[in-house]
Amino acid sequence: MHSDWAAAAERAIVTRHLRRLWGLPGTLLARSGWPATPGQRVHRHWNYWWQAHFLDCLVDAQLRDPTPARAAAIDRFVSSMRLRNFGNWRNDYYDDLAWLGLALQRTGRDVGFFLGELRSGWSPEGGGGIWWRRGDRFKNAPSNGPAAILFARAGDVARARELLDWMEKTLVDPDTGLVWDGLRVDSHDLVQEIYTYCQGVFLGTCLEMSELDRAGRTVRAVAAHCAPGGVLRGQGGGDGGLFAGILARYLALAAHRLPAGPEADAARSLVLASAEAAWTGAADAAGGPLFGPEWSAPAPPPPPPAGDPARDLSVQLGAWMLLEAAATL
Repeated sequence: MHSDWAAAAERAIVTRHLRRLWGLPGTLLARSGWPATPGQRVHRHWNYWWQAHFLDCLVDAQLRDPTPARAAAIDRFVSSMRLRNFGNWRNDYYDDLAWLGLALQRTGRDVGFFLGELRSGWSPEGGGGIWWRRGDRFKNAPSNGPAAILFARAGDVARARELLDWMEKTLVDPDTGLVWDGLRVDSHDLVQEIYTYCQGVFLGTCLEMSELDRAGRTVRAVAAHCAPGGVLRGQGGGDGGLFAGILARYLALAAHRLPAGPEADAARSLVLASAEAAWTGAADAAGGPLFGPEWSAPAPPPPPPAGDPARDLSVQLGAWMLLEAAATL
């Protein structure tokens, strides 16, 4: 059942969003909205990290149901991303680099460039950790979490450990076990916003480093504070549309990797209950289901009006990622 849901989400999102880049033969890139505005049709605004997650979802689908056509589409998508990024992978945001590095690593490609960029983003200020973006003075879980996962998977365990320990000592709320957003280094001010994104990347890092006690603590904190009624809460459109899907990806990994017990059961339940809610609340649209930004609420009737977050590729990708995660369980 969950595999069928994931396949339906893939078909719908590919149908509505995947097009040639600038009309060029042999290219494929995802439009950042549906229905697409004129600017979205030509990719005027470049959502680098949304495209990285589109690639990650294509890899999920290929693992679920391998086909030569999708393998070819993945190759075209990767080359089109590089073309739209002016022939290279450079980006000012270290979290964006880490996400694309993770997705490309899963395709078997070399990620040495990304590892080098992330190493260059580290400094001892603020106790360590990687900056959020070049020229900024902010360090956060969204940059350090995916970077730590990538370093761990690439075999640089010492660097991954350093980033995990920095997040643990700097960003984990000792009262709830939730992970705060980040640290403004110059003022030493903690940004204590709670985003599902941050819980997901910290959980993923703990799992890669076999820190299962920390991982279990994070699952308990998510269940207690981030999932009213057992369904992961949404965080609107724009970048927030991806946050809960990222958490669902790593909760599914936790369900597999944690020892049998209440934390593994809770991780599994959060993913499956959220998938059920997202599927049940979806609207019937061109190509298949249209998902809303809040999985516990119905999606808008298609096509979504201007300004509705359901138009955003990020919102649709978050649901697709969730359903691929559920399919692994």
